[in-house]
Amino acid sequence: MKFITHNLKNTEEIVKKTIEVLKNGGLVVFPSDTVYGLLVDAKNQKAVEKLIKFKNRPPGKPISVFVPNLEMMEKYVSVDNRKKHLLKELIPGPFTVILESKHKVESLLESEKGTLGVRIPDYPLITKLVGVFAAPVTATSANLSGRSPHYSVESLINELGKDKKEFIDLVIDAGKLPRNKPSTIIDLTEPKVRILRKGEIIFDRENTFVSENPQATGKLGEFILAKYHDPKSIRPLAIIIEGDLGAGKTVLVKGMGRKLGIENIVSPTYVIYYEYGSFYHFDLYQIEEVDELRNLGIEKLLKKGNILVFEWGEKVAELYGLLKNKADIVYIKIEYINEKKRKIIVKL
Repeated sequence: MKFITHNLKNTEEIVKKTIEVLKNGGLVVFPSDTVYGLLVDAKNQKAVEKLIKFKNRPPGKPISVFVPNLEMMEKYVSVDNRKKHLLKELIPGPFTVILESKHKVESLLESEKGTLGVRIPDYPLITKLVGVFAAPVTATSANLSGRSPHYSVESLINELGKDKKEFIDLVIDAGKLPRNKPSTIIDLTEPKVRILRKGEIIFDRENTFVSENPQATGKLGEFILAKYHDPKSIRPLAIIIEGDLGAGKTVLVKGMGRKLGIENIVSPTYVIYYEYGSFYHFDLYQIEEVDELRNLGIEKLLKKGNILVFEWGEKVAELYGLLKNKADIVYIKIEYINEKKRKIIVKL
């Protein structure tokens, strides 16, 4: 078992070494956007059998795969126009989607119904790896069946006996991962979308997600920013958030900030907005007159690379024309379900 610690300078080395192991039928422990996972070549029968034996996986229980993009996904599962439209709401991100397999991976990975679980993670190291490998790899968590997933290599290794350690050929150690739940599993093989396992972010229907607690709302904020913020775009991004007092607007914004490495976001209670580099957080609660909006100088902030987030977005109507002409717009509405649960609707 060989160990490589991931850092900012050795991505190419990790990709090269991992692919060498995968091509030789090896088993790799690898970090992801949720938990540490186990990678093998999804087309290699002996490698898949090795993985199943390592995990003590019950016979007939399917295993999902990672792909880097929708183009590769369509080579391995059936994706009609309706499903493609839904997928664009979910990927990349912490979702595993179940679709009809085209039977181009090892059959042990498929369900008895001939379906296959597929993930496009929000994790550049995996997407780069699978893109260069040019074929799917398994996307199962690095734990024995029935045990909890692992967020550090140390906890995984400590759990394993000598016989299990001998199965592992390579370990990529990215340190302690954030304690994200495993992905939400969504079955798209039937007309009605079915949730088979709940993760941090729950997809309800087109453009609609359900948050079961403030932590999940923050995670959704991270997901939204990752999905809709394109650093290469020549236009700024304006995110307009509506929702009642206490609905979780600021929690959502804090999640967006975390995605950018900003940890000190606070609600601008006594001012209209705070600036965090290229990230501008507006709270329009105290705005009562149109002239107050016009005097904020928002037009000067609509520059390439800037992100403007507006709480109490219903008050931004007078500026909507300006924003639409000069920025890409994401509209978010947060609806109160109960004390903890929220429905979050995202539209372009």
